[in-house]
This record gives sequence, C-alpha cells and structure tokens, in this order.
Amino acid sequence: MKKVKKLVSMLLVCIMVGAIFTGCGKKGDEVIQLTCYSQLANYSGKMTGWFAKILKDKWNVEITIIPETGGIYDARMESGDLGDLVVWGSDGNDYKNAIRAGLLLDWNEGDLLAENAPTIKSGMSFALEKNANLLNKDLTETDDAGNLKYPNAADYVGKTFGFGHNVAISSDAHEAFFYTWDLRWDLYQQLGCPQIKDLDGLIEVFKDMKEICPTDDNGQETYAVSLWPDWDGNMVMYVKALVTAYYGLDEMGLGNYDSDTGTYYDCLDPDGYYVEAMRFFNKLYQEGLLDPDSMTQTYAEMGEKVAAGGTFWSIFNYAGSASYNTEEHMEAGKMMYTVVPDEATPIAYGMNVAGGNRVWSIGAKSKHPEVCLQILDWLCTPEGRITMDYGPKDIMWYYDEEGYTCFTELGKTCFADRTTILDPETAGGYSGEFNGGAFQINNTTWSTSCVNPDSKVGEKFDASTWKSNSAEAKYEIEQQWRDYFGVNSPEEYLENRPYKVAYATTYAEGDQDTDLKLIWNQVTDCIVSGTWNCIYAKTDDEFEATLQKMIDDANAYGYEQCIEWCLNEAAIRNGLEEPLRK
Repeated sequence: MKKVKKLVSMLLVCIMVGAIFTGCGKKGDEVIQLTCYSQLANYSGKMTGWFAKILKDKWNVEITIIPETGGIYDARMESGDLGDLVVWGSDGNDYKNAIRAGLLLDWNEGDLLAENAPTIKSGMSFALEKNANLLNKDLTETDDAGNLKYPNAADYVGKTFGFGHNVAISSDAHEAFFYTWDLRWDLYQQLGCPQIKDLDGLIEVFKDMKEICPTDDNGQETYAVSLWPDWDGNMVMYVKALVTAYYGLDEMGLGNYDSDTGTYYDCLDPDGYYVEAMRFFNKLYQEGLLDPDSMTQTYAEMGEKVAAGGTFWSIFNYAGSASYNTEEHMEAGKMMYTVVPDEATPIAYGMNVAGGNRVWSIGAKSKHPEVCLQILDWLCTPEGRITMDYGPKDIMWYYDEEGYTCFTELGKTCFADRTTILDPETAGGYSGEFNGGAFQINNTTWSTSCVNPDSKVGEKFDASTWKSNSAEAKYEIEQQWRDYFGVNSPEEYLENRPYKVAYATTYAEGDQDTDLKLIWNQVTDCIVSGTWNCIYAKTDDEFEATLQKMIDDANAYGYEQCIEWCLNEAAIRNGLEEPLRK
C-alpha cells in the first residue's frame, strides 16, 4: 500500500510539473504536421473536430492517422520511416522487429523523457521498466550454429521505446468489465423477460424479438447482431470474443487460454470453444438473425445500423448501448442494457501497473519527438485522460465544489448520444459531430478503472462510476432495468454474478522466426476466411464440410507448428500467473 501511495503522490507532483510544458510544441505560426501510424485505428486521414482543435490550440499540431491495412507495416518498415507517433496492436513481433531495426526512438535519448514527459516518467515507472526489459533475451539468444542471433542487442536492450496501454496505479482490483452483454431491454420486457440460460436460449429470444420488431427506425430489416471484419487478426474477432465473453477464456495466439488453470484450447478443435462460437453465429445466419453484410461492412457502417435500432444484441457496449441509447430512444422507452445468460462467466482483466500490450511509441525519424512526448504526457494527466473519452474540460465536464467529477449539460448530451452536433457558440468554439471529432488513434494511457488523483474524493476516470452519474435514473426505462435486477449500473450487475479474472503479469508475446511467421500468416489467413465461410454456410452439412476444409487447409499450411508455439507461450504465461492463483 505504501508503494501505491508513493506512486499517487509522485503522479500528483509530476502532473503539476507537466503543466509547465503545455503548449511547448508551438513554433511560431508554422503548423506542425505529425503522422500517426496506428495498428488500432479505425480512422484514416487528418483528424478533424474537437480533439483536433485541442491539438491545434495546445501545440499548433495537426495529426494524420495511417491505420493498419494489408501490407502497410511491411511497406513502412521497408521505407525505414514509421512516422511520428506509432501505436502497436501488441508488443509482439511487429513491435520488436521495429526496435531491432532501429526504427523507434529511445525516449531517454538526450533526456527527452525527463524534459518533455514528467507525468509518464514519474507516474508510469513500472510500465517503462517492462518496456525496457522486453527484449532482454536478445542478449543471449543464439541461432542453430551457436552464434548470437542479435549481435547488436546491446544497442537497444534496456532502453525505453514506449509504454503499454491501460496502466494502473494499483493492482488491487480488476478493470471495468469489457464485455457488457447489451440486449434490447424494451423488447425483452415485452417478451416477459424469459430466462436466458445459455446461447441456445439467447437465439430463441432473438427469434421472438424479430417477431415483434422486424424493422429498425429507418424501415430496414432488423437482426440479432451485426458484425464487422475490420478487427480480425489471428481469428475472426467477434467469434473469439464470444468465447471470452461467455466462457471467460482469454484470446491468445490461435486459441483461448484459461487463467484459472493455465489450460490452452486451440481454435480448430472440432469440439472446442472457437468452433462452438462459429456454430452459434452460423445458427444466427441460418435463422435470418445475422446481418448479411457482416463479412464485408466497415465498423462505421455497423455502428450506423446499431444506432438506428437495427440490432438486438452486442457483447460490447460500444457496439450496443453506447450507440443505441440516445435521448430520443430512451425517452421513447427503448434501451439496450446488460443481460447476461445464466451460464456465462465473462472475463475481467486484472489491473496492471506495468500496462498492457498495446504500445505507444515514437518513430526514430520523427522531426518533432519532443512534441510527440508532450502530447502523450498530457494524455497521461487526469485532464487528458478524461478528455480523450468525454471531451474538453469545462465544456463537457468539470469538478464541482466537493471535488466530484460531473458532466455539463452538453457533456451529458454527448455522453448519451455521440452523434450530437456541436454548436461553436455553445460549445466553446468546438464544432462538428462529437463522435467524428473524437480522439481517433484508439489507444489508452491510464486504465479508466484508476482513481483520478485530481478528484479530491477518489473517483475513477470511468464516467459510469462518478457519483454524479449514479443518482436517480433519468429515464423510466433505465429505472425499470435497475429495479428488475436490484442494481444501479451494469458494473454492479456484472460484479454480483459469476465472472473470471485474467491475471495481470509482465507476460509479453514471444518471437516467431521468419519461417514460422510465414507459416503463421498463411494459417491465420486460412482461419479467418474459413471462419467467415462457415458462418455463412446455408445448411449444417455445408457448415461441417466447410469446417473440415478449413482444418485440412490449415494443417497443410503448418497449423501444428503454430499451435506448438502457442502452447509454449501459454506455459510461459502460466508460470507467471501460478503464484497469483489462490
């Protein structure tokens, strides 16, 4: 506890020091153009809107985002220039190879970190330490001939090239629940709130919902769920995520990992969890309950359908209640909110003072590294952390006289409906759609479950935990949900039912050699395309035939070698988690 208090105190001090650097990036009237290559972004092009205005006002900066698409990583690596800000989807091969190639900036070079990012330096020491030690084994790893595999390892091992996402001040608790199981509560009420025991029971509820609500606000056909392929990686994102949301098994490599036991489940076991999730989505498709555009549409197109009431369900709040629960819908007695099947045990992620695996870094060839660090440092202050989620301070939120965090009326409106259009006259000069103008890089600094050191009453960054938001329900439909479950929030509901916790450790994904990486890419392409083909199978027989073809093709590409690597990774992770199990 003393260490935690010391961290909080250090953070408070460095926040005050960090204020000195606000605006240091300005260089006369010349606008500083920064490029951000983000493997996590869903946005492409120059940022516009309210967050872009903050960047312009504070640092005279404009940021152009380059998202990860086919071949982008290889092309940028070959060019030798990754851009200014560089955001990684994981601290695995892509990130490590960029360090080995000398394409990322050492943050301690010339005291850059100390001079431009005091909040990060003092408040995120464990996350920086994890980053610096990520490639320690490069110092001793040898090839088949016994020669050092990385003879220049001493040039980069022990240096700091960034930090991971969702950093925690303390590891005493778990993160806010990520899988919220949003369901059209108003339709569920009309059905008499039938028991949902399992996934099969969920399908029956979807059928009944479509009977009473066949079209959305725009007269288009409704579906249980609308998927999107933008975030598919080693497997189809929504399929692997359902395994995590239902069974509490964390995604890992080409399968799922059980933090309770250290057991690894490969994704192509015909009787395994991933295939079971594929069967679920195929059942939805065969029943006319899966949006047929799921395989080809973008994330944004999916969001438009959810906002119009085109879906009944999502395991994620950002693809459910966050889009659907507008003031108009709520006043009309319509709402998506948390309802979890009885047998589901969603995962919750342990708080990690060393941060997660989605890394912030800076390109070695950036002409403005000090500005990049100043921006990142501000995002690590309480004001910056809250702003990236909820909008500019005093315009969207503020601290009251008692130190509680509160939304302004405009902030409440934008929190309830992210499609709200900002009027410059009433929004402090900010304009455009709130969601379209939001922070688009799609990574985090502090975990939203962290206590906000600027709040005198110890509130968290997460707005759903603010006292000002836990008062009486604003809408009758929300109060009905609260009364039915006897809770005041989805977080309370989820906390009071079974769930699993993925322990926070310093585990980081290991390396793959060139041959395995080639095999891996072929296998994952096969699994992703094969999964979608299985989901769209018109009959059970077609599903089984398509599944078998995917398994055969993956095995021919070298699936067994990939799983051997995954099992070794699982063993390493298990070794780190074992001391934490009670």
